[in-house]
Amino acid sequence: MNSNKKIHFEISERKLLLKGFDITCVLVSLYIISSIFDFKYFTFSKENIYWPVVLALYINVFGSVFEMYNLQVASNQFQIIKSIILTSSTTVLVYLLTPIYTPFLPSNRLQIIIFYVAIFMSLLLWRIFYVKFLASHRFVKNAILVCDSEQINELVFGLESVDPHYKFIGFVNSDENQMEVVHDTSIKNIKVNDLENYVRKNSISEIVIASQKEDSITVNLYNQLIHLLENGVIIKEYTQLFETITQRIPVQYVSRDFYRYFPFNRNNQNQLYLLVVRLAEIIIASIGIVFGLLFLPFIFIGNLIGNRGKLFYTQERVGKNGEIFKIYKYRTMIANAEKDGAVFTTINDSRITPFGKFLRKTRLDEFPQFINILKADMAIIGPRPERPVFVNEIAEVMPFYETRHVIKPGLTGWAQVNYSYGESIEDSLVKLQYDLYYIKHRSIFLDINIIVKTFSTILFYRGQ
Repeated sequence: MNSNKKIHFEISERKLLLKGFDITCVLVSLYIISSIFDFKYFTFSKENIYWPVVLALYINVFGSVFEMYNLQVASNQFQIIKSIILTSSTTVLVYLLTPIYTPFLPSNRLQIIIFYVAIFMSLLLWRIFYVKFLASHRFVKNAILVCDSEQINELVFGLESVDPHYKFIGFVNSDENQMEVVHDTSIKNIKVNDLENYVRKNSISEIVIASQKEDSITVNLYNQLIHLLENGVIIKEYTQLFETITQRIPVQYVSRDFYRYFPFNRNNQNQLYLLVVRLAEIIIASIGIVFGLLFLPFIFIGNLIGNRGKLFYTQERVGKNGEIFKIYKYRTMIANAEKDGAVFTTINDSRITPFGKFLRKTRLDEFPQFINILKADMAIIGPRPERPVFVNEIAEVMPFYETRHVIKPGLTGWAQVNYSYGESIEDSLVKLQYDLYYIKHRSIFLDINIIVKTFSTILFYRGQ
């Protein structure tokens, strides 16, 4: 039945494809140049086997920092050129400055230029090919949604906004008694009896079940789905698909049955993992305090000129198990900023001073929190600690909000590197989805991913 199904790469497959071909294209380019021309800086031999390994590692790390493996960036020709320039320049610079693990600096400066051009051009040509062909609409995955018609726009936007190559081209109304017209004309309403024929004619890759009503899957629809499943059509549940694509937990779709969908990660109780993480936190926090002391004179002068008030301030926040602690920060707002009561900070908030805005954008205002980390009030990575007044307010409308408190709050986190600054209850819901995803999938690999993305956030000046 699916012999004419279109080619489609999953998100994880596309990222592996990008990383693998980035490294392959660079190494092949350098091999060709070293074989044909008088290029002696980077050569391939058994004695120098670690040279390409180190180069591949640098490309992968700096490519991640400069968002070359962000699929939205990778599909945009202008943005990816910017990322390639930054990645190539940083990779070559660091590679040249680590001669213990890389070739010694060449005496002929032309060799350095050839080395840079080879890396830059190989990445550029391969990525242009990716944008023009592999990221084009001919590789879109077509899917059908089974849901109630009033849900259709919200469900479709929730996935397609994250992965533009995932397209719902039709839906089956699971509520047969409801005749409401769907306003999005691009989504075709498919009758149950026409489902199998529609799947065959339109190269459907998946059918996604999103209905939350227990009796919504009729016997007729159930039999149709079973027959399609037997013929190789993939059938998925919406919440699982949403989590895979968005890397968030869709708490708004799982109701109070949350713990069926949210098995707590065993690493949250893994003593070896927790010990390794704690040792890393002490080391990183100690280094952070040293750097903070180096920046302190400049911040002190900037505060005198731009803030004209106290340099530090403390504030109550909710920590692990709901315990209250005092968080340390550099002051970024005017005096008496909350004389009318606590409110969310917003974009272009008039209470933030000009120098305070600089501190927030560069994340320098967070440096005093390394003290909280040493005191074990906070971790390096975890949900951002919120104020008690906001926790109580948000928990009233989000039953699972306080689940964030099963682990220590963090200086940075999965929500911070994937979502803009929260300034409303709706933003808090999205950030909660990211925080719960981290708690569910917590691991060393995810922690490293967050740290790399944090550097990217700082370098691209995305603080708030």
